[in-house]
Amino acid sequence: MIIKAKERGGGAQLARYLLTMRDNDHVELHEVRGFVSDDLRGAFCEADAIAAGTRCQNHLFSISLNPPQDATVTTEEFEAAANEVERKLGLEHQPRAIVFHEKDGRRHAHVVWSRIDAERMRAINLSHYKLHLRDVSRELFRTHGWDMPKGLRDWRERDPQSFTREEWQQARRAGLDPKHIKALFQECWSRSDSGASFAQALKERGFTLARGDRRGVVAVDYRGEVYAVARQAGVKTKDVVARIGNAEALPSVDDAKAALSARMTDRIRVFIRQSELEAGQGRQALEFRRSEMAGRHRDERKTVREAQERRWTAETNARAAQLPRGFSGIWQRITGKYGKIREQNERAAWAALVRDRAERDDLVATQLDERRDLQFEIREQRERQQADLLLLREDIARYQEMTLPERTAERREQDREGRQRTRGRDKGRDFGFER
Repeated sequence: MIIKAKERGGGAQLARYLLTMRDNDHVELHEVRGFVSDDLRGAFCEADAIAAGTRCQNHLFSISLNPPQDATVTTEEFEAAANEVERKLGLEHQPRAIVFHEKDGRRHAHVVWSRIDAERMRAINLSHYKLHLRDVSRELFRTHGWDMPKGLRDWRERDPQSFTREEWQQARRAGLDPKHIKALFQECWSRSDSGASFAQALKERGFTLARGDRRGVVAVDYRGEVYAVARQAGVKTKDVVARIGNAEALPSVDDAKAALSARMTDRIRVFIRQSELEAGQGRQALEFRRSEMAGRHRDERKTVREAQERRWTAETNARAAQLPRGFSGIWQRITGKYGKIREQNERAAWAALVRDRAERDDLVATQLDERRDLQFEIREQRERQQADLLLLREDIARYQEMTLPERTAERREQDREGRQRTRGRDKGRDFGFER
């Protein structure tokens, strides 16, 4: 499993994020352990209150356990991974919560621990936790026989098109995949040998180089989004500055945005709206199928859960009826038979718990297989949409170049009329005419 981790505070906000259904097909609160409250928000508010008695700001430790796309992982295996993480980091017996998320045909788990040792009122130090989590992640890949990502085997082979959450949000606003944006910049960088050729390659794809405030050289698109060139191209900032040459000669971000806006004619804006509308039509049909499937799967899980609760109640009553009462119960306690019946009941209860969990895991696995088939169609549609939107940027750049002479002639005509009006006003004042 790929493990991502973060130390943080703000328990109430984290609880809202973990329980939101906005981007997920299913959300399941699996475990709340070691807290007084049994609901997630109450538990994390409790952690906030305890941490207020210390100087620790980032008193929560949150990780996500992400198995490979097509892997089927049981609840027990997720719990085993969480137990190994807390053993490595010294978080045993600390309050924790586990939440399962399902989206895009994948199931992953979020595990959150409180770092505050309530007895000593001190935060547990998680030194070098990224190295420990890397070791746990590697061991999980070996144990399950999954293909280990190159970047996990050797950090020097990590994916050059990996992206941060901020880059993902920016690409989402533009309707693009962040990996496609990075691939575009990296292609332009590799195929150019000078600053002018690099700028031209980006310009043909709808990006204008500009001078950034802190990020050196940036690129601006027609939407006004700003991209750090070094980060997107996967190179060092000094290499970008060396290829561009005099970065101070580039326009500022505001000037680049103003120039792009001035070249966006009404005709181009209509063209953009039509193209984006056509690209989104296929997505709407698949989104309806996804929503319908998620609702049906939730109903199936609810039916199974209610049936298991009824069976659990009936079996619990049956086990309780096996325990003798009255004088017979006292006698069997003396003879030891009562204890044997109680042990049998405990084993039966544990077996029933394992059986119910296996049934739920089987249902989830079956539903994930169905969801993955739909996700394959969604992925294909997204690939077509991404290609259309990337071509749209190239079309916009060409149309802007085509309309530039027309805009220049229009601007010259406006300047000429303005000069004529100015001369008229000046002449009137010279002769003392009142307006």
